[in-house]
Amino acid sequence: MGREQRCRAVFLDRDNTLIANDGDLGDPDAVRLIDGVAPVLARLAKAQWRLVVVSNQGGVARGKFTEADVEAVNGRLADLLDEQSGIRGLIDRFYWCPFHPEGTVERYCHEHPWRKPRSGMLVQAGRDLGVDLDRSWIVGDQPRDVAAGRAAGCATILVSIDPAAIEAAQPTDVVTTLAEAAEIILCRR
Repeated sequence: MGREQRCRAVFLDRDNTLIANDGDLGDPDAVRLIDGVAPVLARLAKAQWRLVVVSNQGGVARGKFTEADVEAVNGRLADLLDEQSGIRGLIDRFYWCPFHPEGTVERYCHEHPWRKPRSGMLVQAGRDLGVDLDRSWIVGDQPRDVAAGRAAGCATILVSIDPAAIEAAQPTDVVTTLAEAAEIILCRR
């Protein structure tokens, strides 16, 4: 597929970027969208951006929940976004990494190329969906999100007001809301 035929994507961290969650989440009934997320994502989708969630889920490695629980949470998130945006299949794909080197579940207790700050999830999505990573963005609330995006060749946006996180991340842009991130993406690329 030629470069001109490849699509653009916005890679989105899940926890504290799309849903309110400060810890590990394995209960789909606890999924709460951050205010305004659905219409912002709908606007990006209507502008022909592929939307891909990329999320570390080390709670699987730490025995807090299972892979099926992660799938259930992601399914609930997708349902809420579809319902609130009026667009079926708003999120093109979910990628997540259950591995963590300090886990307690032996089969998941190691480092993995998909675990952010590595770029494996983004690179795989690029292959699977025909995404031009150089024309794509990642939006997240942690320096590891920015590092993964940078390693994949994407422009980066950190959603944060924490000076230490901003200094550590050195993102392309810093915003306080997903709506601000969308404005930057829609205006620049």
